[in-house]
Amino acid sequence: MFDIIYTHSDFIVINKHPGVSVHKDDGDVMLMQEVAKYTGDKKLYLVHRLDKMTSGILLLARSSTAASELAQQFANREIQKFYLAIGSKKPKKKQGLVKGDMERSRRSSWKLSASHNNPAITQFFSLAADNGQRLFLCKPHTGKTHQIRVALKSVGSAIVGDPIYNPASDAERGYLHAFAIRFVYQNQPFSFICDPREFAQCGQLWHQSVVNEGLNQWLTPWDLPWPQIKNA
Repeated sequence: MFDIIYTHSDFIVINKHPGVSVHKDDGDVMLMQEVAKYTGDKKLYLVHRLDKMTSGILLLARSSTAASELAQQFANREIQKFYLAIGSKKPKKKQGLVKGDMERSRRSSWKLSASHNNPAITQFFSLAADNGQRLFLCKPHTGKTHQIRVALKSVGSAIVGDPIYNPASDAERGYLHAFAIRFVYQNQPFSFICDPREFAQCGQLWHQSVVNEGLNQWLTPWDLPWPQIKNA
């Protein structure tokens, strides 16, 4: 269900396994209760979310005060987040920016529109992967529901195994992973990497030879030459 990556007096960083909901639904065991049971906390606080299919870094606060401070940083876009994904095919462009408003589509899906009233903003780099697939490193500047999943579909490379945006893809999981996070908390900088190759539950595609080479280029994602975004 999870792995502990780091323990601080005010927060805990975990690797959430794919297929685990951050909320109790469909009879799922409550993730935060399980983590709290392991760490000995009476209560943990969710300050951001990951989709059920998404694995990787999840930050949990250990007090309401810490939760308020961290949640405010997320709301103010002061926390840098980086995601890995494996897309189904070569995208329309190898790197760049996806920007647009998110609109409800059919059932539980979303779609990108041409308007920019309150847009989802995602930067990405990509490299070749095995079997005609594509490895993506995504830097979201906003936190919209399904943002990266919709962004990659919009550039023609829906995520491998995504049950909503790529239902024809046959894989044991949806290959989206919260890879890294960087922030300042009480004047102290923190940065964490969750390498999916280090956890068997994160899936086998990360271990393919070309994917492995690509991941090795991105182990400090905040140091990469991300273009400046105007009015982001």
